[in-house]
Amino acid sequence: MEWKGRRQSDNIEDDRSVSPGGGLGDDPFRRGGFGFPGGGGGGMRRVGGGMSIGTIIFLVVIYLVLKAMGIDMLQILDQGGGTIGGSGYEQSNSVPNNGATDETKAFVATVLAETEDTWNGIFKASGQTYEEPKLVLFSGHIDSACGLASAATGPFYCPSDRKVYLDMAFFQQMKNQLGADGDFAQAYVVAHEVGHHVQNLLGILPKVNQMRQRMSEADSNAMSVRVELQADCFAGIWGKYTQQKGILDPGDLEEALNAAQQIGDDTLQKKAQGYVVPESFNHGTSAQRVKWFKQGFDTGKVSACDTFSNPV
Repeated sequence: MEWKGRRQSDNIEDDRSVSPGGGLGDDPFRRGGFGFPGGGGGGMRRVGGGMSIGTIIFLVVIYLVLKAMGIDMLQILDQGGGTIGGSGYEQSNSVPNNGATDETKAFVATVLAETEDTWNGIFKASGQTYEEPKLVLFSGHIDSACGLASAATGPFYCPSDRKVYLDMAFFQQMKNQLGADGDFAQAYVVAHEVGHHVQNLLGILPKVNQMRQRMSEADSNAMSVRVELQADCFAGIWGKYTQQKGILDPGDLEEALNAAQQIGDDTLQKKAQGYVVPESFNHGTSAQRVKWFKQGFDTGKVSACDTFSNPV
């Protein structure tokens, strides 16, 4: 992908040096977030979860004992002593100061700018105004309007604050753990999350969240699949417009399709546990994700991305 030298978005918030707020952790997906699957068992990898009163009392006692010994665990944690929530890889909270990270940030900012150009044009053509999302870069963990998220969460979109959240180490996880390498594969991740923002602006996400509250878990998962596949299709539309600009390299489309293949629920579950549980799918199978990304890429039309009225 010929991205260097192109416009970079101003809608980047770099919070990699900011420690998250207090609290015991939350679940950004329970509070309305939409995420990209990590290398786990085939779905959104979640953070947080409840603690019993007994566990909290136990932790308080341990803290007081250590403090009496001159060890302040809160100070240690504030200095970057670990990450929250069972991440598939660990990171400190300090900002990595190297050229590779700076270049990756520039890449993300350029891809975001390309999504802005695409969706500004599409919305304008239909007489609407596109509200550009912010993209927040974080390292390790961050407190979003949808809850406290860790690196294990993977990239996600929060409708409450209309922001995309990305730990750039996920790109390394894509390469090393998911077998999805390449710059256009990484761009697909950003475009997918921006696709959720488009759904939010079109009023799709609020309606879906209302419907899911009245559904069984199986039906809710099936609805989630349709949401995610539409975001894949919207990412494909962005890919089509990028191709028309002449900045795609040979093999770029194959990189994105391979990424879609590698992060299908069935593929992830088979890798993680050796078998699949279809009723637990919430992002779609590999074949479905490839199909709908390609649908958007081939047509370049929002009307072709109706995953709710058509078989997926």
